[in-house]
Amino acid sequence: MNSLQFPLDLTFKINTLSNDFITKDANGMTVAYVRQKMLKLIEEVQVFTDENRSEILYTINANKWLDFSASYAFTDSNGKDIGRVARKGWASIWKANYDIFDDSQLKVLYVREENPWTKVFDAILGEIPILGIFTGYFFHPSYSVARPDGAQIARLRKVASFFGRKFIIEKLTEFEKGEEERILLGLMMMILLEKRRG
Repeated sequence: MNSLQFPLDLTFKINTLSNDFITKDANGMTVAYVRQKMLKLIEEVQVFTDENRSEILYTINANKWLDFSASYAFTDSNGKDIGRVARKGWASIWKANYDIFDDSQLKVLYVREENPWTKVFDAILGEIPILGIFTGYFFHPSYSVARPDGAQIARLRKVASFFGRKFIIEKLTEFEKGEEERILLGLMMMILLEKRRG
């Protein structure tokens, strides 16, 4: 997954028991099918080339069993370590905070929720009978990806959709070597974690 045509469209499937979504590029071509394995003690996510799961591209594995501050390691189809994403424990209670590390375990990117109030209002509306099913049309959290110097390079945002199942990844500037791959894998895992939080 390098040199992709942005923006990328991520759409969760609602007709399967698995927690999975399809990623398409700006031309509508499928670039990845992401599937979270269900009923596993240690979380595992697989990234395939398409919905047929004909070829696996990456695997994302948690380093701990259901831990609040677990990190999730990225490996390619050959088992090579690419990096990892980690939630910043208590700092993520109010506002989502994630760090992305490279294969040398250096912190190279930061993911921050831009407006935590959006998630609060989304959760409140979701508890109101009948209106709650339309929550995907009203509140749209967004997350910025930045380098350690503060330069923003990408943004993930939820877009209006029934059941709140669509997201867009936008490229804000040119990526440096290795960033595109780590950003995509980090955001894919983050979406699954944040979706579970509500």
